[in-house]
Amino acid sequence: MTTTTPHPLVTEARRLADGLLAPSAQRVDQNGVPASHIEAVRRSGLLGVSAPGEYGGAGAPDPVAREVAEILAGACCSTWFVQTQHHTPVRLLAKAEPGLPARERLLRPLATGELLAGIAYAHVRAFPRVPVRATAERGGLRFDGTVPWYTGWGLNDVMLLAGVTEADEVVFAVTDAREQPGLRPSPPMRLAALTAARTVSLVLDGLRVPEDSVVLRTPREEFARVDVPRSANTSPAVFGVASAALDLLGDTADEQEAARSLRGRLDEVRTRAYALADRPVPRGRVEERLAMRTRAYDLMRAATTAAVVAGGGRATSLDSPAQRLAREGMFLLVQGQTAPVRQAHLAALASFRTADGNGAPSPSRACAG
Repeated sequence: MTTTTPHPLVTEARRLADGLLAPSAQRVDQNGVPASHIEAVRRSGLLGVSAPGEYGGAGAPDPVAREVAEILAGACCSTWFVQTQHHTPVRLLAKAEPGLPARERLLRPLATGELLAGIAYAHVRAFPRVPVRATAERGGLRFDGTVPWYTGWGLNDVMLLAGVTEADEVVFAVTDAREQPGLRPSPPMRLAALTAARTVSLVLDGLRVPEDSVVLRTPREEFARVDVPRSANTSPAVFGVASAALDLLGDTADEQEAARSLRGRLDEVRTRAYALADRPVPRGRVEERLAMRTRAYDLMRAATTAAVVAGGGRATSLDSPAQRLAREGMFLLVQGQTAPVRQAHLAALASFRTADGNGAPSPSRACAG
């Protein structure tokens, strides 16, 4: 969503994207997100976009945060992905009870960018499997198990880690993002897209975290009740990558027509998806959220495909932004994927039809948006 009068952080995001991130995106894709990129993001103030002003953040409304995310993802999806992890612990700490030790110790340095946070909690969604178990011990918690995915290793200062207790309670706590007794990282993963984001798995074998680092305790069912509709929302990165792909289309009549048509549909779905995201999560409307997310996927895939088609053979070169954006789009298909998201997406793909049995597929009525 483009604001009428750009928020200062939107202006800053565009400056950072145009001056640093986009020009170096191809190199970063091949060589990894450099620490200098993260330092630039820290200095920009963007890490505090949603943090409360009294703790040094900007306290910007959600539409501003989404626009910033679109801009960063479209410029360099790897850098966006590293820094986007940071905003979850910031929001969680901002909502925590005043006086909570972890809140008072960490929220300000996170809001100002002094510290960069990563997240290690998606595995909680694997229930009834429990990849990470949290056990109460004197003075704190012990974590055991495996975190399958952790992004930003070597760039983050701290991580938000979650485990499930024997009482079926989800516990979130903050610990240092470094190798330490009870925490061992794997070698960096080689991925088809966003290898640059420095993703590893983490083996936890008796990692001890003090009680004053606990951020939240919540019954697993309550976590799922809030998480399911929230995770069904469309990531702003989908619109950022799709828009960047359409920017690659040239001046020929057919390329311009494709860009015009896809942009119009993209804007419509963005408006509807963000309107749903702004609704209180407990009210659900999960099916509508999933339909918009699936439709946004369709349009992102069409946009990145159009960029590859327009680029011809040159688009397969590793120097081409078109193939990078197509791979980033593939990554976003599974980023933040939960069982309901996967089921809805597969159902939509299964209902694709062709006009004559051999023509190009068209989306089903269920996800036509």
